[in-house]
Amino acid sequence: MLNLFDKWSAGISYQNFLGKYASPSDNARWQFTLNQTVLTPEHHRLLKSFKRRMPILCLAGAWCGDCARQCPILERFAEVTPLIETRYLDRDAHADVQRELRINGGDRVPVVVFFSEDGYEVARYGERTLSQYRHLAQVADGAARPANPNPAADPVPKQIVQDWLDEFERVQLLLRLSPRLRQIHGD
Repeated sequence: MLNLFDKWSAGISYQNFLGKYASPSDNARWQFTLNQTVLTPEHHRLLKSFKRRMPILCLAGAWCGDCARQCPILERFAEVTPLIETRYLDRDAHADVQRELRINGGDRVPVVVFFSEDGYEVARYGERTLSQYRHLAQVADGAARPANPNPAADPVPKQIVQDWLDEFERVQLLLRLSPRLRQIHGD
């Protein structure tokens, strides 16, 4: 079995990932999402309340539209607290990780693996959030338009931010309430 925490250690920062793998048009799409991702004061309070270190491994493709719409959200979270430590791996350059993280039998990205501070895998999350899938299902059923021509009025990106934040909070609570980690930290 592949040790994914070793892969986290081999991962690279967001900026280095984009610098190495993204074309100028890829960079523009990722930057658009970063610019559009505005965290509320409530988001900040929640993220700043985190107590446990959270190493995060994100398998992504700079060319991938789903990655461009989601990975910058992870970086916004990491900007708020140093306890979130993201590292990125390119899907195509790390075929062994892609095989390990297949979803529904397919090579999908982004996929995030959350770890405890001492390298235990805590959770996996990806490739699209529940809100994104709900929207895609509504489009497929003819109940929603494919894309809102006014990005500022589109509720789906904000819902995706909340979906990701909910998962980060779930993992943080799992870490915070872990008897093993509570014993280590004396809390």
